[in-house]
Amino acid sequence: MKDQDEYFMTQALAMARKAMDEKEVPVGAVLVLDKTIIGCGWNRGRRTYDPTAHAEMVAIREAASKIGNYRMGDSTLYVTLEPCLMCFGALLEGRISRLVYAVREPRRGVVASLYDLQNDPRLHHRIEVVHGVLEEESRILLTDFFEKKREEEQKESAL
Repeated sequence: MKDQDEYFMTQALAMARKAMDEKEVPVGAVLVLDKTIIGCGWNRGRRTYDPTAHAEMVAIREAASKIGNYRMGDSTLYVTLEPCLMCFGALLEGRISRLVYAVREPRRGVVASLYDLQNDPRLHHRIEVVHGVLEEESRILLTDFFEKKREEEQKESAL
């Protein structure tokens, strides 16, 4: 399972690089069912003026459309950053069975950072969670993006 998780996280990292190329926060996601990617996405919120266009939401929408069902049981979502409340809610609604993410998100993450929602007994669906797959690669991508962004902002303010 570890090799499979690393393989699909590599695919999510490729999506994150697409976001970075578009000057979006580099987060990527792929949704996998029966060892096949059925949906992929990267952050597109700034480009599309859509606050719901997180990588996870884009991948989930594509997958649901592809399989013709909003329920995606037995699927795994691979994402480079811990999901926010909106995205975790979509995982629950889609009945996605497994979440694999790389880096914790201390300001918005609801799986381990701000909250521990996957273990909340009041929720109607359980999601198996795996954390830390290709964590260093994902962290470097995010760090590089924000460092470059700060440098650009400093250059602009100096003008």
